[in-house]
Amino acid sequence: MTLLGVAERLGDVPAYVYDLAGLDAHAAAIRDALPGIEIYYAVKANPDPRLLRVIAPHVDGFEVSSGGEFAHVRSLLPDSRIAFGGPGKTDADLTLTPHRLHVESPNELRRLLTREHPVDVLLRANLDVPVAGAALAMGGGATPFGMDPAGIRECLELVGGPVRLRGLHAHLASGLDAPDLLKLATAVIAYAREIGAAEINLGGGMAVDYQDPDHRFDWAAYGRGLAGTPETLRIEPGRAMTAYCGWYLTKVLDLKRVHGELFAILTGGTHHLRTPVTKGHNQPFTVFGSSGASEPVTLVGQLCTPKDVFARQVPAALAVGDVVAFEMAGAYAWNISHHDFLMHPKPEFHYVSGIS
Repeated sequence: MTLLGVAERLGDVPAYVYDLAGLDAHAAAIRDALPGIEIYYAVKANPDPRLLRVIAPHVDGFEVSSGGEFAHVRSLLPDSRIAFGGPGKTDADLTLTPHRLHVESPNELRRLLTREHPVDVLLRANLDVPVAGAALAMGGGATPFGMDPAGIRECLELVGGPVRLRGLHAHLASGLDAPDLLKLATAVIAYAREIGAAEINLGGGMAVDYQDPDHRFDWAAYGRGLAGTPETLRIEPGRAMTAYCGWYLTKVLDLKRVHGELFAILTGGTHHLRTPVTKGHNQPFTVFGSSGASEPVTLVGQLCTPKDVFARQVPAALAVGDVVAFEMAGAYAWNISHHDFLMHPKPEFHYVSGIS
């Protein structure tokens, strides 16, 4: 079945559609563009089991940020390498056995020193470097993520016993194109060399342009920019790997004008697809149905809140019963949404071998 096939059969319950063949090809292209660089997929972007199994052959491991994600990946792919990060690790989290654990603070390291079994760690650095233009900044200043150089120095003095220092981790910003991400990488690599790190995890942060879906992150340029680094380099792409493989299909329930503005009321809502609210953008979409005159319309869901908006005042030709397929719904979409608000039905999930 294809996306069109799902659209033709869509009832009143919205549906997510994942293009497994498209994801496989995209992940393979990323792998080919980054020879010699380790890739760990950031599970937080989309932990769907079938997507993880498609991604697995193209990556060196998976990055998780909770004990729940760790258990999820272990159950699906028991032999996979896992890097465990995140600023709020519990005592139970610190007893797990990932391939690498990213230490967020000197206190976290002190807790690790009480372990009986060895643990291989990277110290997460929050460097004071410019992150202008980033969609999200996790570093470059005072944030809860990682440590400034003073914290790193404190950890270097504490390392020993069961804690084996392997290198440095630095995920400083998200939403950057290849040239800007390479500038951050240069700063991180320089600092890592100052402290003698043999492994350097540069994090993720590859830009995804929701306003221009055809504008993709330049993986080849990024790979060329990192080539020749003698240390082990690792990256953690998430959104930029899976965003393009997912679609969220809804149906037009009603069209109405309020104070002169046209609204399309759709099945589902941002309790299923939170992305346009969290990112503050118009989610790109395709319409299956009408071919009449186009005019500006605001597409909203079924929730009792004015924030339940997919796209505002965008040109479209719509009629009651049309299917609206929102693109780029393969990352930070269903898994970050407030599913149980108003207790609407959960969406269906379909996995297809092609989009048309």
